[in-house]
Amino acid sequence: MWFVDKIKNTVAKYSMLNAGDTVIAALSGGADSTALLHCLASPGFGLRLYAVYIDHSLRPFETPGEIDFCANLCKTVGVSFYTERISLAAGKKSNAQDALRKLRYEVLERIAIEQGAAKIAVGHNKDDQAETVLINFIRGSALAGLGGIAPCRGKIIRPLIDTTRADIEKYLIEIGTQFVTDSSNLTQKYTRNRMRLSLLPVLKTYNPNIVDTLSKNAEIIRDDNTYMERLSIKKTMTLISRKSAQKIELFLAPLQTVEKPILRRVLRTALGSVESLRGIGAVHIDDIISLIKDSPTGAVIQLPKGISAIKGYALLTITTQQRPAAVAKTYALTIPGELVVEEVGVVIRATIAGGFEKSADKQSLTVDGSRLASSLTVRGRLDGDYFFPMGFGRKKKVQDFFVDEKVPKDVRNSVPLVFSGGDLVWIAGVRGDDRFKPDDGTTRFVRLELLQMRT
Repeated sequence: MWFVDKIKNTVAKYSMLNAGDTVIAALSGGADSTALLHCLASPGFGLRLYAVYIDHSLRPFETPGEIDFCANLCKTVGVSFYTERISLAAGKKSNAQDALRKLRYEVLERIAIEQGAAKIAVGHNKDDQAETVLINFIRGSALAGLGGIAPCRGKIIRPLIDTTRADIEKYLIEIGTQFVTDSSNLTQKYTRNRMRLSLLPVLKTYNPNIVDTLSKNAEIIRDDNTYMERLSIKKTMTLISRKSAQKIELFLAPLQTVEKPILRRVLRTALGSVESLRGIGAVHIDDIISLIKDSPTGAVIQLPKGISAIKGYALLTITTQQRPAAVAKTYALTIPGELVVEEVGVVIRATIAGGFEKSADKQSLTVDGSRLASSLTVRGRLDGDYFFPMGFGRKKKVQDFFVDEKVPKDVRNSVPLVFSGGDLVWIAGVRGDDRFKPDDGTTRFVRLELLQMRT
């Protein structure tokens, strides 16, 4: 029959099914799901089929009749039939349709696992596709939304996606099969119904083939979007410096040369790879792009969900971590001794060393102890602070040194400075002062260390 052949073409086009597959078919008793079940139950598909009716607890007077209809239909076509009931938590009304949709798919996924089903077939058709594209366009969606409903998504398949509602109803008349009508589909309370009942009829006066046009455009956009997504994923992998559960760091220089269409996707991909950073909208992606392209080094923008984007010298950091606190107090550090700088979460330790110890990183420094006062002072930076950086040979302001060393603005006040009297000995974790560097005549060595505070 022509209709079954049409569905077979769609199944083949999107590689939806193989002969012998176990399939869960969502069944409401409406025209779409009734036609879908009839079609998939035909011998030409060779499937092991289960039908599931999900009661949304919204229409108690209609539901029993629908369940009876679906049970009889399944008996007629020789398919096992299941019913499940879902409902929203008491008092939950916002986004009720989305919440119920999520619950519905969770039930279908669970039954699929229980039955060992490879696929879950749902009855979205070409008219549904057109309505979805219009809804997403009016709401202001990006290309992913304008691509409409994906024919396949994980286990979910939509064999009717290339078939109009008119063809579905024509097929049911030809095979002499009734279907039920959900009363909620007739009200203009829901956006989708208003699209179907009010907007699409008007658009058809301009283009009688508007459903086909929107559906074809959606297919083209999906193909383009898939290609662009693949490019952006490859690009993103080259731009990630490092990431954790709370943040991601991206190399700034190459980001600044990426064109906006790809950059938007790169940022979405990067944010999507860190669970705590997901859910940032398109407008905020554009805010991050403005930060990358137009803002000075050290600039920070605040995004929803407690997320910050920080433009450093070499990296763009997007994080849920709070911005570094400043060193707020002035502390005394004895030699030997240990100091907790609680506000920035570090410990500074001074120990007597047996000799010069070269540090493997910048987290420690050995200095000439004979040049130190008996007690050191630790504080945050102040205007006018200066020192003689090791390896530099002359006096330099701390502020200028931070700029030259590309220490981000956002963290400069969180760096502890260690002083002996009025002289800066060590910018902790960054650079020591040349005046305290051990030489051949040094007999007393002091080791300074910067450690993370234990929690």
